[in-house]
Amino acid sequence: MTTADDLLEDLAITSGKRQYPRLPEGGRLYRWRGIVAGVLLLTLFGLPWLEFEGHSLFLFNVLERKFIFFGVPFWPQDFHLVAIGLLTFILFIVVFTVAFGRLWCGWACPQTVFMEMIFRKIENWIEGDYKAQKRLQAATWTAEKIRKKALKHGLFLLIAFAISNTFLAYIIGKDELLRIQTDDPANHLGGLAAILIFTVLFYLVFAKVREMVCVVICPYGRLQGVLLDKKSIVVAYDYVRGEPRGKLKKQDTAPKGDCVDCSLCVQVCPTGIDIRKGTQLECINCTACIDACDGVMNKIQKPIGLIRYASQEGIEQHKKFRFDGRLQAYTAVLVVLISVLSYLLINRKDVETTVLRASGLTFQQQDNGQVSNLYTVEVINKTFRPIELNFKVKNPDFQLQYVGQALKTVRPGELTKGSFFLLTPAKKITENKTPIEIEVTANGQLIDQVKTNFMGPVE
Repeated sequence: MTTADDLLEDLAITSGKRQYPRLPEGGRLYRWRGIVAGVLLLTLFGLPWLEFEGHSLFLFNVLERKFIFFGVPFWPQDFHLVAIGLLTFILFIVVFTVAFGRLWCGWACPQTVFMEMIFRKIENWIEGDYKAQKRLQAATWTAEKIRKKALKHGLFLLIAFAISNTFLAYIIGKDELLRIQTDDPANHLGGLAAILIFTVLFYLVFAKVREMVCVVICPYGRLQGVLLDKKSIVVAYDYVRGEPRGKLKKQDTAPKGDCVDCSLCVQVCPTGIDIRKGTQLECINCTACIDACDGVMNKIQKPIGLIRYASQEGIEQHKKFRFDGRLQAYTAVLVVLISVLSYLLINRKDVETTVLRASGLTFQQQDNGQVSNLYTVEVINKTFRPIELNFKVKNPDFQLQYVGQALKTVRPGELTKGSFFLLTPAKKITENKTPIEIEVTANGQLIDQVKTNFMGPVE
């Protein structure tokens, strides 16, 4: 049983002060969070090393504006697709928050997954439980304290180093990362500096800043106050059932709620809040308080769920979750964005060709009785393989003649430019602006069709 001194110590929480939460080990939701965290960590550390057709399965090279999603490359010319995709993802998070609160923060956010499932467990393994950690922190420097702190922070640095390398693998690719790690360091000073900087950054986040990332730094937490309403599903305390709270005493005759005021929900909270005071911006919906409270309810033979996923309206009026007007509006916008993104992705071509008449020029009349127009052509290869191109005018009365070297091979991810003339006998021109269609083939297969106009005099 928690003593009065322990309770006072556990409740001595102030904003910005280092938190020492009690791990809710053995809780049903904590076990599920561990499984989800394991899958997410395996995915996070594994994806940069997976390949598809000799290239990374995922790549987010913002420096060169080169992205790969599920093996499909997106180049700078596809940046609008990446932007729409990011906007769609952000709106999805907004819709999800309106409906289910900060479920992302508690279950899938990298900060929470690393902090609660790796760094805190290491801390508990080396320094002991939350009470032992407080005592060690307050103790004078001894050989034991130095040994424990050195071991803990050494492991923290190693994990931060692994996270840093994984982070860079997503940006520059695993091959470039391996070159930085194995080649002469003098040839990769920039890459090594990036690894060290990110290692220090991640170490400070998880060893020093910790829960302040969620409470102060993260902008998503601030959005919660705007997005949530009484209908949103959040981690909530059922004050209707729990109040008035108080210790269990056999001689008590006054009616009491189910809350026995044990404060375990406060002790396990990683941000140090009291969920019984209502929904707060600092709550990351980690469910630690649910597990702690359910354990107490089982011991005193009361129904579990005094703290649970629920809406304020559901607690007050016992109403079930409803798909209300605001959620419908957000969802409608999200559906539109997904539809637009899907349409653009389905109609995205491996080779994008642009043919334009040379600016500032009209038609040219040749000595042999032909009329010519000068065109500029731009070809973007959006694949990982070089493409051999061939241009053919669909109109039989027109002839294509390159200016200089013929435009044939386009290398992966490159924009290639060229010029050509279209020529036709003057007697074949029947209108001032003749529609022209040019077929673009690669390896004998039609990959694109480009429409333009031919200007000429009508005889």
